[in-house]
Amino acid sequence: MATDTPAAGMTTPPGSANRLPNGLVVLMAVATGAVVANLCYAQPLLHEVAHSFRVGSGAAATVITVTQVGYAAGLLLVVPLGDLHPRRSLVAWLYAAAAAALVLCAVASSLWLFEVGAVAVGVASVAGQVMIPFAADLAPAERRGRVVARLMTGVLLGILLARTVSGLVSEIGGWRAIYWLSAGVMVLFAVVLRSTLPTEAARPHLPYPAVVASSLRLLAEEPVLRRRALLGAANFAAFSVLWTALAFLLSGSPYHYSNAVIGLFGLVGVAGVVAANLAGKLADADRTPATTMAAALLVLASFGLMVVGQTSLGALLVGIVVLDLGVQGMQITNQAVIYGLRPDVRSRITSAYMVCYFIGGAAGSLTSGAVYAAGGWTAVCLLGAGIGAITLLVAAFDWRHPARPRTGVDVA
Repeated sequence: MATDTPAAGMTTPPGSANRLPNGLVVLMAVATGAVVANLCYAQPLLHEVAHSFRVGSGAAATVITVTQVGYAAGLLLVVPLGDLHPRRSLVAWLYAAAAAALVLCAVASSLWLFEVGAVAVGVASVAGQVMIPFAADLAPAERRGRVVARLMTGVLLGILLARTVSGLVSEIGGWRAIYWLSAGVMVLFAVVLRSTLPTEAARPHLPYPAVVASSLRLLAEEPVLRRRALLGAANFAAFSVLWTALAFLLSGSPYHYSNAVIGLFGLVGVAGVVAANLAGKLADADRTPATTMAAALLVLASFGLMVVGQTSLGALLVGIVVLDLGVQGMQITNQAVIYGLRPDVRSRITSAYMVCYFIGGAAGSLTSGAVYAAGGWTAVCLLGAGIGAITLLVAAFDWRHPARPRTGVDVA
């Protein structure tokens, strides 16, 4: 991969505040949200995908699973490259690759070909997880939690608005139209980010296999990372359980909602933005044990509300809000903790954590589709509540064993 050459005006030290002006943070947040949104466009359209390819709900739900598997593979194999190569170039190439993968999804004539495109979309969408540790490196320590929260707000809005935009666009141009639209957006961001992101100092020359292996070794060496990875995996599994099955519930009795209305449910979770920013401030104030426990309680409680949501729209809406508050609060807290462990290898820390995170998400979506097909909405809520209970147990253990960050440890 080509090495960036420092441009004029871009030679300040890596931790310097003027390398991360507010305008650049906003651009990175919007771009991160846009690329992560690609993971979620299919969720409100699963019943349409099932009809188009003449498959059942369980088979259609595998689209979400293979996308998340692709994302996990990208986290393991691509994100560590951020510790080797200039992240400005890496990000631009990933956005271009996402555009190509989205075009493949748009023209797919069978479910298996659509799933091939979905895997590629998942791999390329790790561009956002290259940018988040990039921003953490650029931010001064006293702002790091809030900067990460800003980018995670972009992620949250991208995930939530993806469902809404996907539903609305499909009403106008069919379910494939959103993939054409997003492909164009990815090309635009590839160009803008390549010309806007700052350059970096030369990286150590390490063999690629050693970098990937060291990402996994971090899980063995860092008990705090293991614990936070487990919390993240359970957290995203619960999130995926809901959003994989929700389109099936809302398209059937008693709701019978259209694609556009189903997509609008993504807006309900915007309350999670509040949790993300609050968690970022509390992380900067070293209140992570309390936010971890509060987030876990919210995730568990949400499924008690949503089981009533099978026939009560109000309970369903409140349950979605509570779940998103818990999920986003937990994610920001987790990232604030892990980025304090070994600042010199943040890309690999991100890789190790997010691989576990999306394996949890893939397991949640796969299990959710099968459970909904077998037992309906009540069974889905019981599954989510069980995952929430696991999250609460791990959070209680974390309360008694808080993180004690270490810095400057070589894992190469």
